[in-house]
Amino acid sequence: MSAGLWMWPALTTLAIAFIRIDGPQLGTDELVTSDVGRRSLGQTLAMLHNVDAVHATYYVLMHGWMAVFGDSETAMRMPSVLAMSGTAALVALIGRRVFDSRAGVCGGLLFALLPVVSRFAQEARSYALVVLAATLATFLLLRALDAPRRWWRWAGYALCVAGIGLLHLIALTVLAGHFAAVVHRARREGGGVLWRFCLAALAGAAGVIPVVVLGTSQASRQLFWVPEPDLWGLTAIWPEVFTSGLCAGVVMTLAALAWTERRDVLLLCFTVAVLPPFVLWAASHGDVSYFRFQYALFTVPAWAVLAGAGLARAARSWLTVAVVLAVVGLLVLPDQRRMRGEFEHDVPHNADYKAAARTIEKYYRSGDAAVYVKGAPWMLDQGVRYYLRPGLKLREVFVAKPAAENSELFPLYCPAPVMCLRGESRIWVVVPGNDPDPLNSVPADQAAALRAQYTTAGTVPLSGLTVALLDKR
Repeated sequence: MSAGLWMWPALTTLAIAFIRIDGPQLGTDELVTSDVGRRSLGQTLAMLHNVDAVHATYYVLMHGWMAVFGDSETAMRMPSVLAMSGTAALVALIGRRVFDSRAGVCGGLLFALLPVVSRFAQEARSYALVVLAATLATFLLLRALDAPRRWWRWAGYALCVAGIGLLHLIALTVLAGHFAAVVHRARREGGGVLWRFCLAALAGAAGVIPVVVLGTSQASRQLFWVPEPDLWGLTAIWPEVFTSGLCAGVVMTLAALAWTERRDVLLLCFTVAVLPPFVLWAASHGDVSYFRFQYALFTVPAWAVLAGAGLARAARSWLTVAVVLAVVGLLVLPDQRRMRGEFEHDVPHNADYKAAARTIEKYYRSGDAAVYVKGAPWMLDQGVRYYLRPGLKLREVFVAKPAAENSELFPLYCPAPVMCLRGESRIWVVVPGNDPDPLNSVPADQAAALRAQYTTAGTVPLSGLTVALLDKR
């Protein structure tokens, strides 16, 4: 395949991902990225002993990236944009290798058009990098299977497997799809392929044992809120993975047209696309549930490869291919627009951090302090602080130790709130929800301390939160 053919999917993904990249406000997880990425490496490593060890590699990468490019919405989301663009190129390369050049181009362009691709290309989290790493692993496995006696190809695959685990442990479920395809191949060619694969996969997985140990110990704390899936979850997950039932139906219908006599190569794409969610489902019936559609995003490129092959087989000319792609683009346009909604990254809280920051800036006076109430959204304090103009800092009256110094995602609060007030003349209170009396949402001991010395001068209800100004009695 000429360079131009695989570049078209990559450039198309890049172009679509850039559309309103700074439109959605940062979501809760992105605010964590912003906060941790601005900490020192020492503070980050100290935090990882307590929480989020599974994201250690991503945080370290973002620390370096933000040191160079800053922490604007666009800057923080750019690694994800580049990762999804690289994945589109890999989809085209895999499609050519297992089918033909036409199928590769179709698959890469279909991948670029999927709303879920641009949605997570605009997310300052590790998901897009995981998608890239898992797709690269599939590509490297195909190269190793082409020449199984070349050990350096298996070494490259092993390193990529380690990279997957370091970015997101759950994405190692892609190995289930790889294993099923290699077993089928080994039945035809002998056991040499199977033991080489097992050795490479185990070597790669062994490199992430420290992350496994820490991540397992922290899993129940981080994922306690994820419900255990029922049997219906195995079907319901696909509209979530593709952002809509329509999009899932289009991709899967085209994938069904990819039936070919080359069962071995078809099996690899199919197992990578289908098996990981089943593994996640089965593993989610213990103490911790891992069944979230975000954790299955790395299956989307395999579906795109199959759909591209189906489109290439059904279409008799490039004109027909172009028409079908145009129709798909129009069908998913409402989903593309929805993905760029202002609060799309913070569903279901819809918290307007930006408006809260503008409200505080409009009426700010030197010496003002603040109280940010932890709730839903959990990172309300980080959200408002992120959108405040540079240089405007409010002392958080009830914070005894900031989150970075506390080696946690959250700060340590004063055990006796009344002792932490320093006679501030005005205090801004930002709480989740729109209760007419915002102090009802403040922890009882903090609310008592505030009510004793302050009166509410005014409140501004906003989407998902309320900003109140307290004046000293």
